Amino acid sequence: MGAIKTITVTPKLLNISPQLKAFENACFTDFTVSIENYALPERFTFPFYYEPHPLCMLAAEQLQGYLQSQKSWYHNFGLSDDPNLIIGKMFGVLLVRNIQGNIGYISAFSGKLAKKSHINGFVPPVFDLLAKDSFFLAEQVAINQLNEQIEIKENAPNLVVLTQQLEQVKADCEQQLATLREELIANRKARKAKRKALTNQEDNDSREDALKELAVQSVYDKWRLKDLTNETQSAIEKTQHQLAELTADIATLKGQRKTLSANLQNKIFSQYQFLNQALVPKSLLDIFAETALKTPPAGAGECAAPKLLHYAFEHQLTPLAMAEFWWGASPKSEIRQHKQYYPACMGKCHPILKHMLIGLEVEDNPLIQNCAEGKTLGIIHQDEDIVIVNKPTEFLSVPGKEISDSVYLRIKQQFPDATGPLIVHRLDMSTSGLMVLALNPKANKFLQKQFIHRDVHKEYVALISGLPEQEQGEINLPMRGDYFDRPRQIICHKDGKPAKTYWQVLKRYPDTNQATVLLTPHTGRTHQLRLHCAHADGLNMPIVGDDLYGVRTNRLHLHAQSLTIRHPKSNELMTFKVEAEF
Repeated sequence: MGAIKTITVTPKLLNISPQLKAFENACFTDFTVSIENYALPERFTFPFYYEPHPLCMLAAEQLQGYLQSQKSWYHNFGLSDDPNLIIGKMFGVLLVRNIQGNIGYISAFSGKLAKKSHINGFVPPVFDLLAKDSFFLAEQVAINQLNEQIEIKENAPNLVVLTQQLEQVKADCEQQLATLREELIANRKARKAKRKALTNQEDNDSREDALKELAVQSVYDKWRLKDLTNETQSAIEKTQHQLAELTADIATLKGQRKTLSANLQNKIFSQYQFLNQALVPKSLLDIFAETALKTPPAGAGECAAPKLLHYAFEHQLTPLAMAEFWWGASPKSEIRQHKQYYPACMGKCHPILKHMLIGLEVEDNPLIQNCAEGKTLGIIHQDEDIVIVNKPTEFLSVPGKEISDSVYLRIKQQFPDATGPLIVHRLDMSTSGLMVLALNPKANKFLQKQFIHRDVHKEYVALISGLPEQEQGEINLPMRGDYFDRPRQIICHKDGKPAKTYWQVLKRYPDTNQATVLLTPHTGRTHQLRLHCAHADGLNMPIVGDDLYGVRTNRLHLHAQSLTIRHPKSNELMTFKVEAEF
C-alpha cells in the first residue's frame, strides 16, 4: 500500500492549449494524443496496491500539465515561493469508456481545492453541503446561533468576575488552612516536649492534671482545624453556587448544540449515497456500520477514488482503470512525494470501495500473495536455546491474516521440539536481515529483557535516495500509527512515542544521487528507520524501494546486518553479522 514508481510514457503532451480547453469543457476528457498503440486494461485496478496502467499515467500527465498551466483558480500546493497555508493535494484519474464507445478519463481531487468543492473539469462531490437548497446551511445557522449565545454568556462580565472571585476564595481559604496547619504542628511539637518533660515529675496528681490539659488542647486544635475546614468549604460552595446559576444556561445551550451537531452529522452521512455498477446506493452510515469504527471518520467520502467511481456509475461511464497521485508539498506529519502514485487509503476508502467495486472484475489482491514462497530462511547460528536467522526481503516475521508462511512458522516446523513463543522481536516484511528466536521460555524471557532494556545492539544498512550534507547525525522524531491508513506511520509531536535513530554515511554514489548509510536505532518503533529517512525533518531521503514512504523498486534496500546479544545461558556477549546483498 505504497507509492508506485513512475514509468515514462510516450508520446509526450506537446501542446497544452487544446488540453486545457478540453479539460475545462467537461468532466469527460479526451486524450490529446493518439492512444491507438495502448492496450486497454483487462481488469479494473485493485485500488489498494497497484502499478498504474500506462493510459492512467498518460491521463495523469495531462492533468499535471493542466495543474501547471491553468490560471482559473489558485491553490498553494507548496511548489512556489508562497510560504502561506501550503496544502498538497491528492488527485485521481479514472480511465473510462463512454456510451459512444470513446476512451477518455475523468479527474477528481480529495477534499477541497482552492477552497472550493466544485471546479470546472473535476467531478463534483457525491453530496454538496453548500448547495443552495441544502439542509446543511439552514441547520448550520441554528448551530451558529447557539455558538453566539454561548460565547456571549461565557464572556458576560458577572461570569468573569465570579470566576475570578471563586479562584480568589479558593486561594484565600487554602492560605488560611495552611497557616492554621503550621500553627497546629508547632502546638503538637510543644505538647510532645511537655509530655516528655512530665515523665520525670514525681507528683502524680500534678502530672495527670497537666496531661489532661494537654489532651484538651489537642482536641481543641483538631476542632479548630475542622471548624475552619467547614467554614472555608462553605465559602467556596457559596461562590460555586452563584457561579453555577450563571453556567447552567451555558450547559443547557451546549447540550442543545451537541444534539444538533450529532443529528446534523448523521444527516450528512446519510446523504452521502455511493453507487456501485448495479446502481445500488449505500450511505456512509450503512457502510461504516459494518466496520469496527461504526461511525464514519471525518472526511470519509471526500477522497478522489469514491468520487470518481460514483460519477462514472451515475453518468453511464464504464470504469477501466484508476490511479491517484500526490501533487505538491508533503504534509508535516505524513510523507507524500510530489507526482508519486498512491493507493486508496484503508481506513476511509476501503469500506466505501468494497461496496462500489461490487460487479467489477478487479485485479487480484497482491497483498495476499505469499512472496516468501520458494525463498530459503538462512540459519546463521543455532544451539539448544537460540536460533539466529537471516530473513529474506518480503518475508513475514510472524503469520499474517491471509498468509501463514513466516519466520515463526518455518522455525516451528524446523524445530518441532521448541517451546514457548519463539519470537522475541520482528523485522518488517520488506526488511531483510538478522533475527534471533528463542527455543524455550527461559531463553525467550532472558532475551526479551535485553530488548526491553535496550541492551541489544542492532545495526542496519540502507541505500537512500540522496546525498546527505553531513557525514553523521541523530534523528529524534516521535511516531504513531496512521489511524486511517494502516500500516503507514506518521510523525506526531502530540501523541507519538519517542523515536531516536543514529545515522552515518558509509559510501556515496554521486552518479546516481544515492548513498549507503549505517542506521542504528535507539528505539524500535514500527517503520522507524523508513520514516526517519524519508521525513523532511529527518534525512528527507527515502530508502530506495520503499513502497510506503518513497518509490517502489525491486525491493526495499534496508538490511539488518548486525545483531549483538547476550546468550541466555552463558551470558556471553555474541555478535552476528551478515552483509546486505544489494
